[in-house]
Amino acid sequence: MSANDFSLQSLIRTEAADPAFVFDGTPVSRAEFSTKVDQAAAWLAAQGIGKGDIVAVWLVNRVEWIALLFAAARRGAIVAAVNTRYRSAEVAHLLKVSGAKLMVVEAAFRSIDFAAILADISKAEVPALQELAVVGADAIPAQWPCVRFDAFERAYPLAPPAQGDIDLPVLLYTTSGTTKGPKLVAHSQRTLASHAVSVASALKLDPQRHSLLAMLPFCGTFGMTSLLGFIAAGATIHVLDAFEATPAHKILSEHRITHSFGSDEMFRRILALTDAPRPFPHLEICGFAAFQPGWRELAAEAEARGLPLFGLYGSSEVQALFSIARAGDAFADRIEGGGWPMSPDAKVRVRDTETGELAAEGVSGEIEISAPSRFLGYFNNPEATREAIHADGFFRTGDIGRLRGGAFVYETRAGDAMRLGGFLVAPGEIEDELKSCAGVADAQVVAVDLKGQARCVAFVIPTEVPPQQETLVARLRERLAGYKVPARIYVIDAFPVTDSANGVKIQRAKLRAMVMERIAAE
Repeated sequence: MSANDFSLQSLIRTEAADPAFVFDGTPVSRAEFSTKVDQAAAWLAAQGIGKGDIVAVWLVNRVEWIALLFAAARRGAIVAAVNTRYRSAEVAHLLKVSGAKLMVVEAAFRSIDFAAILADISKAEVPALQELAVVGADAIPAQWPCVRFDAFERAYPLAPPAQGDIDLPVLLYTTSGTTKGPKLVAHSQRTLASHAVSVASALKLDPQRHSLLAMLPFCGTFGMTSLLGFIAAGATIHVLDAFEATPAHKILSEHRITHSFGSDEMFRRILALTDAPRPFPHLEICGFAAFQPGWRELAAEAEARGLPLFGLYGSSEVQALFSIARAGDAFADRIEGGGWPMSPDAKVRVRDTETGELAAEGVSGEIEISAPSRFLGYFNNPEATREAIHADGFFRTGDIGRLRGGAFVYETRAGDAMRLGGFLVAPGEIEDELKSCAGVADAQVVAVDLKGQARCVAFVIPTEVPPQQETLVARLRERLAGYKVPARIYVIDAFPVTDSANGVKIQRAKLRAMVMERIAAE
């Protein structure tokens, strides 16, 4: 294969089903999408975006998002994906770490006030940002110059062909892990395109028979990987701009959808809308990530009603849909996270966390992965990259699991990272925001199960003037996504600690126990 076989452009097949996409009932053919990519590339060139430049994309699921990614690849530029649930502190961090010079942003979407969020970011926080490009409006109130993203309406001079190096970064995802601020996971055209082809092949996707309901955000690897896999297959993709159960149910029912991917909570909400015994007879695979308690019971109910859930595994570093269960697996095995790697060239091993030796099959340890889908590294963070990747190329996932007959099982996340609202969140990110508030000397955050939902709870040590919980919550709501705002904030005199050879460590398990005791007392 030539290098161009692994470009994003190579995924756009002409001998495929049409339309390529359906956005809110509006079809977009493959020829139309190719034209939109040309137009977006010309627009980027007109904005002075070229090789190595960073463009932050802060959009919901819309054709502009995908066209910008493919156009950036053509220009040799890099897209930094911004989560639409992010608020000022998170957006500022991403813009600063990425060094984005341009950000394409929504004018408004439902209850999200993008302008108000941007107003809470100072120019000094993001010195590289030069300009905002607004989709859906001429401008928004902001301290940066604004232009209109009018690539599809105005004829810009076509940019000369400048296909980017397929082994250089083209897309940056955010991932928290256990760090205090999100790291940026860099992927190239080769890692994205080769994995997309592997997904299409492993799932045996037929463009004339299969279709996807894309209900996950493009800004994350779960949504983007499934999208690219079906583009590579040449199958039609029905897109939700943001997940809502009612329109998802409607599309599944009316358009003979065969595949969809999402969280257990998404599928739970969709099933709750109908009493029909087998509401979606055309569905073949619903790949799901189990984030909420009771997911096994949900899987059993879904199975009984003809909605086939398949466990899977992925991360920003090795991409989503890295692996998935097979139809021939026993039901109990099929719904477990993990499964069989999509790529025949992927390798999975497990390392005993106590001995440091590779573990035998069935023995739990840290999952390590080598695969064509593996990331290039953490953008502008060589130290974190060195820590994450073994000398032989295997990525240390930080996840615990075990090997099982050629497949593997994901069991839990190592360390203190929390899964909130379907996203992996580092406690330090929330703790830093709390410690910046008046009246807070120190803070610790843990996750607990509250009424069947994973929520975070904070403990703060006060200064001489103790803070008011209402004031802290209001401040955090301004600065962070809603799912990161603690359900409770408790003021205490000191954190429970233990002495070890490596110093004093805070007992997070004890903090979690304290939370449950206090809630029970309430």
